[in-house]
Amino acid sequence: MKVSFSKEVPQKSDVLVVGVTSDRQPAASNAALQAAVIGVLEKLAGNTRFTGERGQLHELAAPKGTDADRLCLIGLGGTDSLDHHGWESLGGSLAAAYNGSGASFTVALRHPNGASAGLAHLALGLRLRGYRHERLRTRPLDDDDGAIASVTIHDPDGDATALWNDDLLHVSAGVLWARDLFAEPANLLSPKTFVDELEALTSMGVTIEALGPEGLEAHGMGAMLAVAQGSANEPRLAIMRWNGADDPDAVPLAFVGKGMTFDSGGITLKSAKGMEEMKGDMAGAAAVTGAMRALAGRKAKVNAVGILGLAENMLGSKAYRPGDVVKTMAGWTIEVVDTDAEGRMVLSDALWFTARTYKPRLMVDLATLTYAIMAGLGLVYTGLYSTDDTLASDLLAASGETGEKIWRMPLDDEYEANLGSDIADLRQTAEEIETGDCAHAAQLLSRFADGLPWAHLDIAGKEMNYDDKPLCPRGPTGVGVRLLDALARRHETET
Repeated sequence: MKVSFSKEVPQKSDVLVVGVTSDRQPAASNAALQAAVIGVLEKLAGNTRFTGERGQLHELAAPKGTDADRLCLIGLGGTDSLDHHGWESLGGSLAAAYNGSGASFTVALRHPNGASAGLAHLALGLRLRGYRHERLRTRPLDDDDGAIASVTIHDPDGDATALWNDDLLHVSAGVLWARDLFAEPANLLSPKTFVDELEALTSMGVTIEALGPEGLEAHGMGAMLAVAQGSANEPRLAIMRWNGADDPDAVPLAFVGKGMTFDSGGITLKSAKGMEEMKGDMAGAAAVTGAMRALAGRKAKVNAVGILGLAENMLGSKAYRPGDVVKTMAGWTIEVVDTDAEGRMVLSDALWFTARTYKPRLMVDLATLTYAIMAGLGLVYTGLYSTDDTLASDLLAASGETGEKIWRMPLDDEYEANLGSDIADLRQTAEEIETGDCAHAAQLLSRFADGLPWAHLDIAGKEMNYDDKPLCPRGPTGVGVRLLDALARRHETET
C-alpha cells in the first residue's frame, strides 16, 4: 500500500474519506468538502444507523463537486481530541473495510479540535492493518481485487507529513519487514539467507557483521553450536550496529533476538500438528531486525546494537541429545534435558557475547521461548522478566505508548535452585518442565546478562494472530518492533 501526503486536496480517486463526529458534525479538511458533507448528512438524517461513533463507516455515492466515485464517512466519536491510539484504530478500520478492493483513496478529514498530526498515526494504522504477504502466490485470490492501491492524505499545514516521512513511515516499515521475515518459509529463510536480508540496512548506515561456525567456535559458543549441529544449514550470529548518537562512542543499547529459522524440537521431536508454524521461531530476531530498521530510518539519536542468534534445530546423526553437557561462552556448563528447549541455549551465548563485547547500558532479549508463558498470559500479554526495575518500568511505559501489552513476571532464587545439575553447572530446565518453565528459562538467561540491566520478553503466542485484530490481520504480528523503538526513544536525549 502506497501512502502519501499532499498540501492540496488530491485529484481523482475511487474513494473519498471524510470524518463525522458523534454529534453528526462533518469534519472535512476544507470548506468546500465541509459544505458537501453537510448536504449529505442532511439527506441521511433519520435514514441510516450511522451515528458518527468512532470507527463506524458508511459508504455512498460521492456528491457532485467531489472528484471521487464513492464517499466514505468515518466516525470520529466525541469532540474531545483523539489520541494516537484512536487515530491508528481509525486507519485500521479503513484498511479492514477495504481490504481486497484494490481501490485508491483520498483522506480529507480533520478533527474539529485540530490535531492534524494524528493523520500520520491514521496512516500507520492503515499500513499495519492493510498488510498482505503475497510474494509467493502465483495467482490472485478469488473475489479479491488486491490490496488498497494507494492512499493520499490531505495535510494542508504539513504537520502529519513531517511526522510520517521522518518517523512513523520507518516504524511501519520495521513492523512490516518483521512480518515478512516471519512469513517466509524455512526452505527460503535459513540463517545464512537471513543475514543476506540484513544487507538492506547498510544503505541506511547500519553496519552488518556475521559470525559463522568458525567464529562461534573461536568465541567458545558451545551452546549455540550444539543446537545447530543437527542441521545442514550452518548457524550465524548476526550483528547490526546503528550509531546515531552525537557521541559515536556513547554506550549503546542492545537488543538480542532468538532466531530459530526452523525448530523441529530436535531429538525431543515436536508433534506434527502445528509444526509448520515453527518457521516462525525466529520472531524475536525479526523484531530486533525491524527495530533496527526503524531506528536507522528515522535517524534515532542513540547508539544501538542488534544481535541475532540464528540457527536451525533439526534431527540428524550429529544432533545434540538429552543428557549431553555443553560449555557456554561464559564458561559454565549446561546439562541438556530437552532438545526442544533450544532457545535458552542460543540466547545464553548471544547474551554473554553481547554483554562482554559491547558492555551496553541495557540489554533486552526477545524470544518465542516457552509454551508456559502462553498458559499463564494467553495470547494477549508478553511476559516480561527483568533484573532492573528502571528498565522494567521503561518497558511498561513503552507498552502503554505502543499498545503492545506486557506483564512483569518474577525472577527468584528458588527458581535458580531448581536449575541445579548433578553433573554440570546448570540444568537446561527444571526437573518438572511443566511447572513454571517460563520462569526457569528466564532465570537461566539472567545469569548470562553479566550483571547488566537486562530484560527478557517471552513473546510466544504474540508473534502470530489467529484471527484479525484492529492493527494486524490474521498472520504475523511483528510484535516487539514498536516496543523496542519506543524504549529507544526514552534514551535518545541522554548523553
